[in-house]
Order: sequence, then structure tokens, then C-alpha cells
Amino acid sequence: MTNNDILRRLRYTFDFDDSAMIALFVLAGREVSRAEISDWLKKDDDPLFQMCIDELLAAFLDGVIKDMRGQKEEEQEGEPVKFEGRLTNNMILRKLRIALNLQSNDMLRILSSVNFIISKHELSAFFRKVGHKHYRECKNQVLRNFLSGLQLKYRDITELKQTFDDEEADDESGEGKDVSDVWTR
Repeated sequence: MTNNDILRRLRYTFDFDDSAMIALFVLAGREVSRAEISDWLKKDDDPLFQMCIDELLAAFLDGVIKDMRGQKEEEQEGEPVKFEGRLTNNMILRKLRIALNLQSNDMLRILSSVNFIISKHELSAFFRKVGHKHYRECKNQVLRNFLSGLQLKYRDITELKQTFDDEEADDESGEGKDVSDVWTR
């Protein structure tokens, strides 16, 4: 998976518009333009497509963490976050886990929602230090399935809730469905 794929999936899952994405980058101390975001989100074969480098995706994920979990007390607002070097799938998974405040059981449920079953021990191996004897590299398949599970958990519920809210508003205004034959349905 490319960084652009991950950025696209997260944008869709959490329904971030361009302004929200710019604000998330600013939280991590990075200034980006709407045009840059647009170029990162374009299809790979588009002539204006630009690769999203590891440093930028890491900044975006750090902005998501700060937005969802709050600023650390020792950090100042908009202070650039130190970049760790090469961004791996393990780091991406860890940052998403922190941002969403997920426990192991939550992550396993998200993965099982897309029929991807792993054990708690396999999952914990992704979060170990690189030199640890039980460390395991997070493959693209695991990250892809986790992002798909997040989409099911966050995006689909948002759309269902919006549909429900729309129907409820119609009911209150007296418009909407004819309920005269509700018992025959």
C-alpha cells in the first residue's frame, strides 16, 4: 500500500474534507496547501498525481492523534512533531491505535469484521520493538484489512446515522413515508 492509498482511505473513513485535512497537518506543525492535498488524493495515473512522502503521512497521522486525543501537555500548539525516519506499516497501525484509543480486543474486532482473523499474540507482535524476538512486520494485507474494518466501523455507521437522522426529521415535519399501512408491510 502506498501512503497515498492510506491517506485516501482515512479521508473517506472519517469523512475529512480539504479544510479538515489542512487543519490536521497544522496540528502536527506542517503547512500544506489545498492543491497539495488534491494532488496526493488523485489517482496514480493522473498527470498531476504527487507521491505523499513518509514524513507527510506521519505528520497527518500525528495531527489525527492530536485532534482525537488532545495535545500533550509538554508540547506547544502547532509545534512540528519529530519524524521517526522511514514510516512502516507497524508505525501506521500504532498511530491509528493511539488516535482511536483502541485496545487489543477492539482491534481484533475490527479485523474480524472484515473476516480477517488473527490472534492477540500475533497482533501484539506488531507493536513490539524491531529487535525483539517476537517482533513481526505488519504486511500490507493486515493494514489494508484494518483500514477496511475501520471504514465499516466509522464510515458506514456515519452514513446510517445520517439516513436515520434524515428520516427522523421527516417524521417530525409530517413529511416522508406514508405510515397508514405500517402493519401490512
